[in-house]
Amino acid sequence: MSVSRPPEPALSPEPAASRQGPDVPTLLVKIFGKDRPGITAGLFDTLAAYSVDVVDIEQVVTRGRIVLCALVTAPTAGGTTEGELRATVHSWAESLKLQAEIISGTGDNRPRGVGRSHVTVLGHPLTAESTAAIAARITSTGGNIDRIFRLAKYPVTAVEFAVSGTGTEELRTALAPEAAGIGVDVAVVSAGLSRRAQRLVVMDVDSTLIQDEVIELFAAHAGCEAEVTEVTERAMRGELDFEQSLHARVALLAGLDVSVVDKVRSEVRLTPGARTLIRTLKRLGYQVGVVSGGFTQVTDDLKERLGLDFASANTLEVVDGKLTGRVTGAIVDRAGKARLLRSFAAEAGVPLAQTVAIGDGANDLDMLNTAGLGVAFNAKPVVREAAHTAVNVPFLDTVLYLLGVTREEVEAADGLVE
Repeated sequence: MSVSRPPEPALSPEPAASRQGPDVPTLLVKIFGKDRPGITAGLFDTLAAYSVDVVDIEQVVTRGRIVLCALVTAPTAGGTTEGELRATVHSWAESLKLQAEIISGTGDNRPRGVGRSHVTVLGHPLTAESTAAIAARITSTGGNIDRIFRLAKYPVTAVEFAVSGTGTEELRTALAPEAAGIGVDVAVVSAGLSRRAQRLVVMDVDSTLIQDEVIELFAAHAGCEAEVTEVTERAMRGELDFEQSLHARVALLAGLDVSVVDKVRSEVRLTPGARTLIRTLKRLGYQVGVVSGGFTQVTDDLKERLGLDFASANTLEVVDGKLTGRVTGAIVDRAGKARLLRSFAAEAGVPLAQTVAIGDGANDLDMLNTAGLGVAFNAKPVVREAAHTAVNVPFLDTVLYLLGVTREEVEAADGLVE
């Protein structure tokens, strides 16, 4: 037995501008002046008398000054003229001590070029010179800056450029050396739904999530801190094989009482902004994990304290209440971190293209390059040069700006905005 389906409702008529094509007469109405409540409603109430259709609107308020732009179709109904509309709008603006400018034209904005990206610039401070350099380099790639807006004003200044007309990879390649030369951080990500859908963030632990190198905290209790630090630095610069250096450093801890684990946990210092980053990501529905060349004795505690979804690290062997100077199980090294990122993504049901990895050392490079977005955080030069983007300010929550989250949104979620 077949069941007939009722006809779908007809689509609403298209706006006049799209219905009549690019040649329809339009007016760009721009209003400038001191901001106050009611300006936007007042302008469109004034325009309503001329039966115009709204094609586009853009409004920004900076230091109490408003710039309001409205693109509308030219008046056609009731015999009214463009001249009458202009006179009425200017009179309304003058009554509020505002300035008005009205420009005649046709159609909407010109189509944007193929290829769209978000370019996030972090400065501490962000100077006019550096902004000019970034804008010029975008232009040199054939890109057009469609929009700029501020994401944060502290602890760093973060602004985002919406760019069209050039490829994301081309922009990254062009902007990376420019950013390094002028001392700002620049991240370039593709525009579109994939940016909003990045649902897994995986971080290194030592010198990323926390300010410390965990093995050095253990070494301080064993009286071999200098020896361990030297090996650690060589390994992080990529001068030593990580697994060999790990075994050499852990061997120096042999004989330490297991009670030192609790002492080390209490000494761990989170990186500024770490709690804010994780708390905000979780509120956004992201899953968050850590991978570490350090030890599960610390990462398991961090997972519980911070509400992380995933954690993996090496495990110090303990026998009869003493550290043996050995580790058990598979070593979490450079390749292991990338493997764990893939494993976490599969378990979370998140495509690799929608993952973010954050790290600082050479053993993070495979993970950073496997992720959809790899962020080098206060990293060694070899890592900054190879990662998708670099952040060189000591605030881990600045990574949120690379994901398009504004400081105001973070504070509102935390109930800090009055």
